[in-house]
Amino acid sequence: MGLTESAKGSLGSSIPYFSLPSTEGRIWTSQDLQSLPALLVVMCNHCPYVQAVDDRINDLAHHYKDRLQILGINANDSVTYPEDNFEAMVERSKTKNYIFPYLWDESQDFVKALGGVCTPDFFLYDQMHRLAYRGRLDDSWKNPQQVKKRDLVDAIESILNCQPVSTDQKSSLGCSVKWRPL
Repeated sequence: MGLTESAKGSLGSSIPYFSLPSTEGRIWTSQDLQSLPALLVVMCNHCPYVQAVDDRINDLAHHYKDRLQILGINANDSVTYPEDNFEAMVERSKTKNYIFPYLWDESQDFVKALGGVCTPDFFLYDQMHRLAYRGRLDDSWKNPQQVKKRDLVDAIESILNCQPVSTDQKSSLGCSVKWRPL
């Protein structure tokens, strides 16, 4: 497991078009995005960095229900990493009781268009679906009791309160996206 750091995002860029199957059995497209004040795109299945924070992501979905739309995305190569295949995603979604759509980017095109490089990689969009935040969840991925700085929550709150999101955005750290061989 190599540690990878997310790149700086192109703040202000629009969310790329997508059409992806979800673990709940439907296809989600860009047209399905709600007009909530904020949209968060994040995820994968087997990465220990994601597993350490996925309950916190689900807590965000509960806390900001009706104000924040979350889309979980898994783009890892499921041939080399079968624990990231669609069936494993369905099982993880049920086991963890995700209350947000968990989408499979088998082609990896959407995550490439986002500029995703690691898991988890957090992309927070404003109501107009423009990138406002690309960074870490908080300052303690491993232990929620040691969190002192909740970077993502601060960015969400800024958007919800119609305030500018800080441009001092710390990179997310995690496993690299497991790209399919060319």
